[in-house]
Amino acid sequence: MSIERKHTGPRMSQVVIHNDTVYLAGQVAAGAPGRSVAEQTKDILATIDALLAEAKSDKSKILSATIWLTDMAAFSEMNGVWDSWVVSGATPARATVVSAQLASPEFAIEIALIAARA
Repeated sequence: MSIERKHTGPRMSQVVIHNDTVYLAGQVAAGAPGRSVAEQTKDILATIDALLAEAKSDKSKILSATIWLTDMAAFSEMNGVWDSWVVSGATPARATVVSAQLASPEFAIEIALIAARA
């Protein structure tokens, strides 16, 4: 059983790879704090693309995604960005839930996912 961890800190790893499954920690818009949900979503998805590439995977191999929004009124705005990013015919299982607050009040969305490498 092999486990590889990337971007590991004292509290968590951003990426954990077990066999051919990639687990990403919840990603927030570090490059777009306080901006619109669409801008934050774009920032997060760019980070996800980079982390998946580093793990030798890509968005066509996403198995499951969980999205947290601080306000469900932003659901359509987020989906507009998400829908243009995901690979048609390879959309993952997904859940979107509301959370009163994320890691910081300047973040309105967080996305975590699981992907395959093979």
